[in-house]
Amino acid sequence: MKLRADQTGDRGIPMPLWLQGALESAQAAVISALVVLAPIVAVWATAGFQNNNFDALARLGGQAWLLIHGVPLHLTTVAGDAAAQPESGTLSLIPLGLTLIPFLLAWRAGRRLARASYTDQLWQALLGSWLVYAGFGMATGFVCRTDDVAIFLWFAGLMPLVPFGLGMVVGARREAGSWSRLIGVDAVDWIARTSQHSRWAGSYLGSAIKAGFVALMAAFTMSAALLAVDLFIHWDLVIAVYEGLDAGAMGGAVLTIAQLGFLPNLAVFALAWTSGSGFALGVGSQAGPLGTAVGPLPSIPVFAALPAGPLDYGFVALVVPVLAGALAGWWFLREGENHFDEWLSIKIRSRWFTASASTIVLGAIIGVAAGLMAGGLAWMARGSAGIGRLTDIGPDPLSTALWVAAEVGIGVVIGYAAGPWLERQQKLREADLDTAKP
Repeated sequence: MKLRADQTGDRGIPMPLWLQGALESAQAAVISALVVLAPIVAVWATAGFQNNNFDALARLGGQAWLLIHGVPLHLTTVAGDAAAQPESGTLSLIPLGLTLIPFLLAWRAGRRLARASYTDQLWQALLGSWLVYAGFGMATGFVCRTDDVAIFLWFAGLMPLVPFGLGMVVGARREAGSWSRLIGVDAVDWIARTSQHSRWAGSYLGSAIKAGFVALMAAFTMSAALLAVDLFIHWDLVIAVYEGLDAGAMGGAVLTIAQLGFLPNLAVFALAWTSGSGFALGVGSQAGPLGTAVGPLPSIPVFAALPAGPLDYGFVALVVPVLAGALAGWWFLREGENHFDEWLSIKIRSRWFTASASTIVLGAIIGVAAGLMAGGLAWMARGSAGIGRLTDIGPDPLSTALWVAAEVGIGVVIGYAAGPWLERQQKLREADLDTAKP
C-alpha cells in the first residue's frame, strides 16, 4: 500500500526519508522560534528590557520557545539586598495557545511525510524528524541556561516531542485516512477474525468513549462562551487595567498576545469553574461558582474579569456539564450501539429493570470517559508562575475529573431517557414540513 509519490533531489535520486523528516522538523523548529521571538524583539527594539544585550535577548527567546513546548524553567531570584536569601521556583504554566504553533507546524510536516512514504516506511521519516527536533530542544536548553534560569537538558530534549510528535502523528493520520492504514495494519481483517460478542463490546465501548468526547467538547464550548460573556461584561475593568499599566502601543500589543496565548488555559479554567471544582489563582485561593476568595493578583488585564465575592446564582453554572451530558446521551442513542442493553434484555425479561440498569451503566461509562479527558485538560492547563504566591495556578485535575464525570453521567441518563421523545418530536416536525410543501 502506497501513500506517496517519491520525493527526489535535483538529480532524480530519491531523498532518504529520515533526511526529509529531519529537514521538516528543522524547518518547523526555526519557524516556531521566529514566531516566538518576534514580540520579544519588538519589546527589545523599544528599549523595553533593562538588559538590552543581544545575547540576553536570544536566551530569553530560547527560554520562551522551550516554555511553549512544556519544558519547565527553574528560576532563582534574590529579593531586596544582596544579603537576602535567594528564592527559587519553577515556571511551568504553559501558554497552550502558543503551543498550537509547533503543533500545527508538525501537523503540516506529518501530512507531507505521509505523502512521501510507503505505509511500512513512515517510521523512518518520523524517527529522523523526532531525533532532530529533540536535538534542537536540547541544544536550545544548553545555550539558554543562565544563573537565574536552570534548564534540565533531558526535559529540553524530550518535552518538545510531546506537542510536536502528537501534531505529526495527527497530520500523518489525516493524510493516510485511517489509523490502520497509517501503521500498515488491516483493521477490517483483524476485526473479522474476532467474535461477534467482541465486536459488539468494542463498538459499544468505542461509541461510549466518543460520546464522552462529545460531552467534553460541548461543556468546553459552553464554558468558553461563558468566559467570552464575562469578558464582555467586565470589559471596562479590563480597559482600566490596561490604562493603569500605561505600557504603550508596543507593550500593550505584546501583553495582549501573551494573554491570547493563555486563552485556551482560561477556557479550561472556565470548564472547571462551571463544573463546581473551581480553580486556584495562587496558594490558598479558590475561584468557583459559589464564591471567589483570592489574594492580591498581578496587574494582568484579564484578571479584572474574575467574578469576586459570593455569587447569588452561581450554582446555575453547574447545569453546563449536565446539558453537555444530555447531548452526549442523545448522540449515543442516535448511534444505535447500545449492545449492552440488547444483551441485558435477552438475559433478563423485566424490561423496566434492564432499561434502567443499562442506562445507568451507560451514564457511568460516558461520565468516566468525559471526566478522564477533563482531568487531562486540567493537568495541561495548570502550572506554576515561578516564585511567590502564584506557584499554584489552575484547576485540580482529580477534582475536575470527579465533578465532570458525575455531572456528565447524570446528563447522559437524562439525555438517553429523553432521546426517544426528542426523536419523535423531530420526526413530527419533518412530517409537518413535508405536508406544508406544495
